[in-house]
Amino acid sequence: MISLDPPQNQLKTGVPLYIQIAEALLDQIENGELAPGDRLPAERKLSRALSVNRMTLRNALRVLEQQGLLIRRQGDGTYVAAPKVERQAGYLFSFTEGMRRRGYTPGAKVIHLERRPVEASIGRQLGLGASAMIYSIQRLRLLNRQPVLLEEFTISVERFPKLEDHDLEGRSLYEIMEAEYQVKVTRARQSLEPVLATSFEAELLEIELGSPLMLERRISFDEGERPIEYGKDLYRGDRFRFVTEMAPLEL
Repeated sequence: MISLDPPQNQLKTGVPLYIQIAEALLDQIENGELAPGDRLPAERKLSRALSVNRMTLRNALRVLEQQGLLIRRQGDGTYVAAPKVERQAGYLFSFTEGMRRRGYTPGAKVIHLERRPVEASIGRQLGLGASAMIYSIQRLRLLNRQPVLLEEFTISVERFPKLEDHDLEGRSLYEIMEAEYQVKVTRARQSLEPVLATSFEAELLEIELGSPLMLERRISFDEGERPIEYGKDLYRGDRFRFVTEMAPLEL
């Protein structure tokens, strides 16, 4: 049950009223007063309780929707979203195994798979010659049948021949590499940056155009320190949170 004091009693100078309402709702979500699955009161009732107009309230709710904390269901109301999945940014990550350990049912759908000559820029990243052939594969990753991640990876055809013969929708790529080709990924160099969903990405991930995504670029290495995979993964911003342990101060 939402129980906010009227914002006028605790206004912060210079901070828009809708932001203050969003922060107050966020506090209740974080302290457990509003639990995942809770339904918010109707807009008319909530705006009266807060002594604000409905446009101000809608702006506040939109802020929390964009952060993935609220879900608006057409004709049914607004609900508190399930907690985001935490991803350790400083560790190698197998989506399939990592999600199973967290209690989810992972899945995959191959969107695109082709063999083609490598581009010069990716060839340099993977240490491949100009005439080398590569697999370019794009998969949509699912959690409990909901699309949450669009991944794209490039690997050498010579190193992983007949990769298309393996079950790329039911098995982890890293597990296939190790079990079928005796190649083990031991480390990766990656970067993270926020981006906005294109119409193609939004359609596949079942989100709105321009929704926030986290782009992870990755070069993976084997035990001999040879680069074996170039990856670009797009995580839904409303479903994932990236965390890392703090290291000593950078000098």
